[in-house]
Amino acid sequence: MNGTSALGRIVVIGFGNMGRALVKGLLVSSSCEVIVCDRYKSPEADELQATYPNRMKFLISAQVQRDGIELPLTPADTLIICTKPQNFQDAIQFWKPVFCSGGGTPLVISILAGTPIEQIQRVFPGCVVTRAMPNIAATVDCAATALCLSLNAADNEVQRAKAIFEAVGKAWVVPEELMNAVTGLSGSGPAYIYMVIEALSDGGVKMGMPRQLALELASQTVLGAAKLVQETGLHPAVLRDQVTTPGGTTISAIHELERHGLRPMLISAVVTATKKSRLLAKAAEKKINKQ
Repeated sequence: MNGTSALGRIVVIGFGNMGRALVKGLLVSSSCEVIVCDRYKSPEADELQATYPNRMKFLISAQVQRDGIELPLTPADTLIICTKPQNFQDAIQFWKPVFCSGGGTPLVISILAGTPIEQIQRVFPGCVVTRAMPNIAATVDCAATALCLSLNAADNEVQRAKAIFEAVGKAWVVPEELMNAVTGLSGSGPAYIYMVIEALSDGGVKMGMPRQLALELASQTVLGAAKLVQETGLHPAVLRDQVTTPGGTTISAIHELERHGLRPMLISAVVTATKKSRLLAKAAEKKINKQ
């Protein structure tokens, strides 16, 4: 990936699904040093350390507390917060002194849903802050990630943040006011598509197909359709017309989908998830303001 050779040190706080995906992607696609921080070590961490012994370190909170470890980061380094929102305050209270002692100001990236840049900036004054919304497909290096940065971000910091998420898929820089809509579309979107795949396979089973065959055909069909949209650059309606022959099976099926409101339902799903994201953001802000 472009830019991954000059990423500096990368610290990942939290080794859940998204943290693991980012760490693995960065180790595979770049030459950077990765430091992972969590409460305990996992078999996945041991495996990655064995594969990349000179580039991955794992810090356990008990070890840091016992040995008084401090590893001050510079502006050339990156601190990625991959904790659950409810664990954010405790995690930062513990790990911030380790990496930001002596006035260290790394690039800070947060993947906390519904948490604005301003709130992260309060915890890391003087740091450039990035807010990112990757999705679950990061675990198979096919994520759709949107990110926005604080106003003091330089071009090289924008490119660094983008390169980090391009290690696990595709990334776009957007205005922060679009982040709740991003959550509603690509953040929650995989769940909508899983339901489409499940429904298509159910249709195949109803028509006599074995379950596994129906599921494989449905998932490959969705994958292929998405790939055509990406690689041709054509509008989905144009591609749809290419497989819709007059008086054929596809137009009959499309009529049925339109009659039952498939498109309005999916649009409403994005709208509803976006509104929920806004509510969660407001609730998170109130909680932080009380502290």
